[in-house]
Amino acid sequence: MSPPLTTSITPDAAPRIIQLRGKTLVLDGQPKIVGILNVTPDSFFDGGRHQAIESALSRATQMPAEGAAMIDIGGQSTRPGHVEVSAEEEIARVVPVIEALASRLRVPLSIDTYKPAVARAAIKAGADIINDVHGFHGDPELAEIAAQHGCSVILMHNEASFPESRGATMERIATFLRRSLDLAVAAGVPRERIILDPGIGFAKTHEQNLEILARLGELRSLGCPLLLGASRKSVIGHVLSLCPDERLEGTLATTALAVWQGVEFLRVHDVRANLRAALMAKAIRDVLPASQ
Repeated sequence: MSPPLTTSITPDAAPRIIQLRGKTLVLDGQPKIVGILNVTPDSFFDGGRHQAIESALSRATQMPAEGAAMIDIGGQSTRPGHVEVSAEEEIARVVPVIEALASRLRVPLSIDTYKPAVARAAIKAGADIINDVHGFHGDPELAEIAAQHGCSVILMHNEASFPESRGATMERIATFLRRSLDLAVAAGVPRERIILDPGIGFAKTHEQNLEILARLGELRSLGCPLLLGASRKSVIGHVLSLCPDERLEGTLATTALAVWQGVEFLRVHDVRANLRAALMAKAIRDVLPASQ
């Protein structure tokens, strides 16, 4: 078993450039901030704040200026107890925003959905990346859509039957994500376009979420960039006894720990603050010998 906080991070020999439908995603060893834009009435932190298109566009255009390398747009809340909406409703929420942003912003746009119809509509509107919270285990058509349109993908661990015992947490996550990788590659998605997410807060106990945060670096063995989505989530609220509005400092701690362990992408609500925390953590980490 790897130590909880590994500092043996080997930097990429050269930047890797992924071309996405006219936009570019550069993997150069620097932390990448993924700004969250929820155009929903019921997301746990920002539900209703950006449901109006004017508000959504205003927030989205601020994010690159604050340092976002990607914007993740969602029209279906996945918080505990969320209400499922139809694909038609989800499309009505996200497509006008994506259409308006696609021509205005140079950063890639990600569609946070697990519905094929929504993915197709979002890509037609200008989305470059599919972020599937079921890691292609839900609907195999999503993998085919990603391959057909040359999209990158974010594949998240989300296992409904995930055991509550801590002993095999990371091994089970790795097994699930290997299967996600296999599904993507078999459909024709190049491995270099795949990002993996351990799924903080999805079908996991509080103790398991903390264990994952402490052992994120072990998932680097899967050979793909990693994304952490812990921003303002309940694992922070449980530790600090704070509501979502007061969880920024806790989020910054998870960001710094993730960067220390070599995580490349941080999916967050607060772009500027998390970028600063990420860059500081990386600067400290980078002065250590790679063997430590």
